[in-house]
Amino acid sequence: MIDDNQIKELSQQIWQKLHNKNNQQVLITGEKSDLQIPIGVSNRHVHLSRQDMDILFGQGSSLTRLKAVKQPGQFAAQETVTLKGPKKEIKNVRILGPLRSRTQVEISVSDNFVLGIKAPIKMSGDLDKAEKIEIIGPKGRIEREHCTIVAWRHIHIPPELARQFNLSDGQKVSVNVGGIRGGVMKNVIVRATEASILEMHIDVEEANAYGLANDDIVTIAK
Repeated sequence: MIDDNQIKELSQQIWQKLHNKNNQQVLITGEKSDLQIPIGVSNRHVHLSRQDMDILFGQGSSLTRLKAVKQPGQFAAQETVTLKGPKKEIKNVRILGPLRSRTQVEISVSDNFVLGIKAPIKMSGDLDKAEKIEIIGPKGRIEREHCTIVAWRHIHIPPELARQFNLSDGQKVSVNVGGIRGGVMKNVIVRATEASILEMHIDVEEANAYGLANDDIVTIAK
């Protein structure tokens, strides 16, 4: 008998296959400017390690899946935490799963002012010189050094698709944005990794500045 978790996983696999099929349909002429990239707007969130999950939510606790996000295997959890800085705190910050080897907090530039910290703009996983933060959960609290960043805007793309558009992992590109508040976003980093789905990640402030919402389409400038 199939349980609820198996049904969710099967649904996610089917969705990913359909989305990957759609990714292949953007191959029109092989020029960078033809790549139609959907937007994903990212709000502040937290990635937790196993050790910190145990402290914040109890020994052996696990994340409860709320909804899947586009990147394969990742999901928004029901669990939330409070972020506390020298000035103020921000409550109900969503945790994204699955658990990671190291805890990472991603906030916006304006959140820096609220919290009273100076989190640098960095790529996910690059926590060198990241800011410290206190994280409060229902069972405990932690203070972590080199933990908090403002995420650098980036494009997730499968390696095969990247090669067809002459893109490489770590490359910086400029992106054209249409609409009334449109313009050019510079210094967008390409992340060409296996098991990824074509999507450009920006934060809420960047989305508001350019008038963008989830699934809006942008293109890479020549």
